Amino acid sequence: MTRSFYITTPIYYVNGAPHIGHAYTSIAADVMARWKRLQGFEVFFLTGTDEHGQKVEKAAADAGLDPQSFVDKIAADFKDMARVMGISYDDFIRTTEERHKVSCAELWKRIAAAGDIYLGHYEGWYAVRDEAFYDESELTTRPDGTKVAPSGAPVEWVREPSYFFRLSAWQDRLLQFYEEHPDFIAPSSRRNEVMSFVRGGLLDLSISRTTFNWGIPVPDAPGHVMYVWLDALNNYVTACGFPDPAAPRWHYWPADLHFVGKDIIRFHAVYWPAFLMAAGLPVPKRVTSNGWWVVDGEKMSKSLGNVIEPRKLVDTFGLDQIRYFLMREKPFGADGSISHQAIISRINVELANDLGNLAQRTLSLVARNCGGQRPARGAATEDDTALLAAAQALPEALDPHMDRQTFHEALEEVWKVIRAANGYVDRQAPWALNKTDKARMGDVLRVLLDTLRAVATVLQPFMPDSMSRMLDQLGVAPDRRTLDALSLPLEDGEALPPPQGVFPRYVEPAA
Repeated sequence: MTRSFYITTPIYYVNGAPHIGHAYTSIAADVMARWKRLQGFEVFFLTGTDEHGQKVEKAAADAGLDPQSFVDKIAADFKDMARVMGISYDDFIRTTEERHKVSCAELWKRIAAAGDIYLGHYEGWYAVRDEAFYDESELTTRPDGTKVAPSGAPVEWVREPSYFFRLSAWQDRLLQFYEEHPDFIAPSSRRNEVMSFVRGGLLDLSISRTTFNWGIPVPDAPGHVMYVWLDALNNYVTACGFPDPAAPRWHYWPADLHFVGKDIIRFHAVYWPAFLMAAGLPVPKRVTSNGWWVVDGEKMSKSLGNVIEPRKLVDTFGLDQIRYFLMREKPFGADGSISHQAIISRINVELANDLGNLAQRTLSLVARNCGGQRPARGAATEDDTALLAAAQALPEALDPHMDRQTFHEALEEVWKVIRAANGYVDRQAPWALNKTDKARMGDVLRVLLDTLRAVATVLQPFMPDSMSRMLDQLGVAPDRRTLDALSLPLEDGEALPPPQGVFPRYVEPAA
């Protein structure tokens, strides 16, 4: 029986253009989806856009467009970002779709039927930019008297009729759930943050608005639209076919892994499981949150003019080079700094020198000295065995890191083998063996070819295009590129294509 795996990005809010943070989360989710496919899982990978709410309504008005025309334009831009970044999603959901409106109405009805929704009045501090309500204790006051949320967004005092979700009733059940499922929230710093928030006491949550219209109507409540987060979070079950239990994708629910930014962990780890439990639906297995990128030590902001457009990075450095840098440069859950020089360093030192040079000189020696054919395996020396064992162990070495989303550590496991292979080349000196012991030279080159095959196979999720080209040059057929296929030896004597460099050094263009 095929194992399934359901993975999601957050759906991106369409009040502005895609930036490096969106690309980073999408690439991380894509790496995970591709890894699971390599392992033989039946993967469902969802991304999309969150298109309702007061903030979108305002952004549309500022742009001189009606809300639907505005979100159509921005959603197309996010789709293009996903295309350029090589995101292999299976479905792109938009919360303005009819299927989502039907799904949200049903979720609301189920929560209401369970007695967890009631009508009242909301009065309190609200941040339009965050689409979130805040308690007085969470706010800070600026010197000019403006009150701001923890995110820095200005807040305003709001009073309006509102339906409420009885979040306060779920405090103990959520804490019990976190205790019983210690891997539900990652990394541990975010888990501690969420548990502290819940232990501090949960207030009932306002889940409808009457001061604007751009949202999904509340069932049987004219004038009310759903709070944007209730609408947005529900996308994950909409895409599985909810509320139809016979939908072809329903078997994917509950999600195995939600990727989110650290700024929205509360919505996914507190509100979302409470909504689902109240509706009688299974809860996702894991929510993993990524940190933020800063540019040359400064947080990105439009006012500073340092917001990074990911497609421009790809134009400058190459897609796989940027995918590698983003997954390699920092721990997934932590903040990290991105700079022009740091990208160049990763490209030239690790991709061009370590891996690219290893592949190029190995394949060039085969082309020149073995008639361009894959040498046969010979009797293995201790040095041969050690390198081959490390290469063959890569899938097992990477798997726990991938399942914990410690992508930088997974890549370090691969680079340990790459560095070991470069040391092996220097010790064995196959160019010298060509003059003294051609048979041994062939043995050494075959060890290197098999090592490169393992390296390129496990790196496919990170750098799919480059590793596809490397596997082509190694003569690995498309149906032999899964993790299981690594146990199947390649044929001796097969003709290999002429070698071509995969990772050129980056040279700054002349001024």
